[in-house]
Amino acid sequence: MEFGPDARPVFDHIIAMTPATPDVSYKAVTVGGVPGWWCSPPNTIEGAAILYLHGGAYVLGSASAYRNFAGQIAVRAKAATFIPDYRVAPEHQFPGAVDDALAAFRGLSGAGYSSLALAGDSAGGGLALSLLSIATARSKDGSVLRLAAVMSPWIDLALTGDSIKARADADPLLTRDALQKAAKLYLGEQYLHNPQASPLYGNLAGLPPVLLHVGEDEILFDDSCRFAERIDSAGGTARIDVWQGMVHVFPSNVELLQAAREALDDIGEFLHSHLGRGST
Repeated sequence: MEFGPDARPVFDHIIAMTPATPDVSYKAVTVGGVPGWWCSPPNTIEGAAILYLHGGAYVLGSASAYRNFAGQIAVRAKAATFIPDYRVAPEHQFPGAVDDALAAFRGLSGAGYSSLALAGDSAGGGLALSLLSIATARSKDGSVLRLAAVMSPWIDLALTGDSIKARADADPLLTRDALQKAAKLYLGEQYLHNPQASPLYGNLAGLPPVLLHVGEDEILFDDSCRFAERIDSAGGTARIDVWQGMVHVFPSNVELLQAAREALDDIGEFLHSHLGRGST
């Protein structure tokens, strides 16, 4: 897949095909000055919310297209979930996406949500982990941000992982060339190792628990492995689930893959257990 503005309609159409979950309601709103969509399942944890950051290599994707997919997570976690329409490149380069994610997070916190989680896929997973470091560093006591759960996160825009080459023939969705072009659109001439763009290179000490789900056959496989290793080395808690034979963001294929349903069930349980523990 090539990442450019012309591909946005096709990408949105594909991700919007994720089946909707019964009983989840959707509403277009603005949180922290950032437009987006609420996904609200029944019987939610009081005072808890998930900030879901969509994928698309910082070039593609929209909150509207991701409603059904985020709703699959929201209903399993039993938590209201907000998907911000953060600004994308090349119209809005870095740090536009980071600024919008932080504004949405602050909006949720200011709205009285006492227990927050971050979630996301692909570039949105990377953005979630960037925000995790930023919000944790700026938090006085760490009592609001409980955890992060990400799928196939893109966390090294310098593309230095061995799997970029080792799994090139196995990955049917991503190529090094396409990701390099997307990184160029997003960062321009800015530093590829900037930890707010590539959280692999950030300070990972003191972070809340992190869950990573990744397919064994994707070129971004090493991003998740190295991040989990760095979290462990920093004294934190990271769990990585590697799915044999699966590709990039395979949980979006919930209608076709049993593995996708199992992964979403696990993510939902992880989110629910931590959010419920911290809600007031």
